[in-house]
Amino acid sequence: MTGWQGHDATRERTLFVLSFRQRDELAAILSRGGWHVVAARRAEGLRQRVAASGAAIVIIDARGAVQEAIAATAELAQVAGHGDALLVLVARGDSPQLGALHDAGATHFLVSPIAADMLLQAVRSAERYVIRMGGGWHDPQAGGGAALGWRHDGERGTLQLTPALAEALGLRELGSSRTALRSIGRAGRRTALTAIRRLGDALPATAFAHDLPGLGRVVQHVARDPHTHRLHALVEPLTRVGDIGAAVREALGSVRDLAGARSWLDRRIKGGELPGARVLTIRGIDAINRQQGRGVGDALLRAVERRIERAVRDAGVARAALARLGGTEFAVLLPHGADAGLETALAQALARPFVAGSTMVTLLLEQAFGIARPGEDGAALLDRMRDALPGVPADDVAERWASDDDRSLSAGIRRAIDRGEIGIRFQPQVHLLSGAIVGVEALARWEHPDRGELGAELLFAAAAHAGLAGALSGHVQQLALRIAAAWAPPLARLRLSINVTAEDIARPDFAETLLACADASGFPRDRLTVEVTESGLIAELGEAAGLLATLRAAGCRVAIDDFGTGYSSLAYLKALPLDYLKLDRRMTQDIVGSHRDRVVVRGVIDMARSLDLTIIAEGVETVEQRDALATEGCQLYQGFLCAEPLTGPALAALLDQ
Repeated sequence: MTGWQGHDATRERTLFVLSFRQRDELAAILSRGGWHVVAARRAEGLRQRVAASGAAIVIIDARGAVQEAIAATAELAQVAGHGDALLVLVARGDSPQLGALHDAGATHFLVSPIAADMLLQAVRSAERYVIRMGGGWHDPQAGGGAALGWRHDGERGTLQLTPALAEALGLRELGSSRTALRSIGRAGRRTALTAIRRLGDALPATAFAHDLPGLGRVVQHVARDPHTHRLHALVEPLTRVGDIGAAVREALGSVRDLAGARSWLDRRIKGGELPGARVLTIRGIDAINRQQGRGVGDALLRAVERRIERAVRDAGVARAALARLGGTEFAVLLPHGADAGLETALAQALARPFVAGSTMVTLLLEQAFGIARPGEDGAALLDRMRDALPGVPADDVAERWASDDDRSLSAGIRRAIDRGEIGIRFQPQVHLLSGAIVGVEALARWEHPDRGELGAELLFAAAAHAGLAGALSGHVQQLALRIAAAWAPPLARLRLSINVTAEDIARPDFAETLLACADASGFPRDRLTVEVTESGLIAELGEAAGLLATLRAAGCRVAIDDFGTGYSSLAYLKALPLDYLKLDRRMTQDIVGSHRDRVVVRGVIDMARSLDLTIIAEGVETVEQRDALATEGCQLYQGFLCAEPLTGPALAALLDQ
């Protein structure tokens, strides 16, 4: 065989998709429908990319980006022929813009909510239109050209290149995948294999970018045939565009955690300066977390941070930086060591009462200040200052806040574990486009003999007070894995998310322990997601990143939970290896709030997608929230709109429906 048989037919069954927020979701649905998809998130070079793809139909997703879609439609209309099809997807609220899109050149429309089968039928209608009218996209300025692509047959171990790709790479049209992988270099090899390993029934198509010798920067659009299990790919050459990732990294660089504080100090020490650090510990937050919930405690910490910033500014300390060291510890970093008047300013600022939920509270502040000594690095300076804190034991402060009621619950935790009073509920996670339940989050419940069912937040607060948080967390993880491992279809295909605490991650052997627990239960690693609670306040992000990387390398996925509730959100995104970002329920509610609220949520979603994270919205309760989240590019949701946390049998009954 000297050519790729049927590659002309492949071009006829190719779709070009421009979706500013839901590229991957649309590509997956269309790939399952038998189409070869070339998908883009940006409109740069649109005419050339559409022509080079050989696509029979172009889809532009205008949801959440109407003006951009109008401009893209108008650009393509300049080179469209009489029979070319341009299908535009719009949100229900954008219907007033249909006239502008039609005038720009759209030939077909589909209004959300858009189910998968509805989208495929709309594409079939557009295909029929193209066949009848004899259309086909072409831009004379783009050069067209032969298809660049390949097909891999895993059973035969063969890789077949289209003639144009073989010529560009200087390879034979029929050869081995090993030879082709060697030709793209180590970085390209790693990128390609990572992307291809993600393919499966849940993700039939993916795309990845890398540098390809002879072609420059390319995007490879890869799909897995569900029947033959062969891989098919179209290779799309790109002109270089700005590095969005670099811009995101630069924006996140201003967020300082413990590692960032050490680096900040080290840079100045290496520059010949002797910087100073004032370390602060805030006492009383733990009791607020226990009594009113972590959400109130996190809001209180943000208020503390704002007061510290204001006190530094009012004290006239130039070029200072604020760092969150972890837990309730902060540091004010001073480039030249001087902090005249800052100790008094901070003490006065934090002595005033704070609003914590429904109450007013006064917090305790402890401070220690020092200047780097010759030969001392940033880590040593911070450690010395932390050791120098007066050190009122945190348990003593918490004890003053704890009520008799709290202590009663705490005393019963060990008994509850031993007697099997701790149970698991499973809350469905739903794909926003298809409406399919694709996963569940395991949530702990305490069947208390006197008080009835108690939720996870109260349960873990009581365990923390009793010093049993680690024991409870491990018990809940083992129980959830054991239950899910015994599920029969259709439950057996669902992804399981379990929660881990900051205390779990602080244990150096946690990854090995959790993997051993999963293996012992029989639950497959590749269907397990580990959710790290963002408000868990991980102190050592570098160590946490290594632990989570170990779990990912073993096949698990990692999510950051309750995103948007805590100080360290952006630092976590920067430092931790993540697959999912879970929007806190308050951000979910904000999607239908004020204009300012929506802008903030949209920004978080766009940032997460730029980092290739899948977004799960928690606490979705209304159709309005669901549709707005879909418009902005959120992929999954969970909440009472679908179901409350369910027992295993109730979950099975829901899937049967």
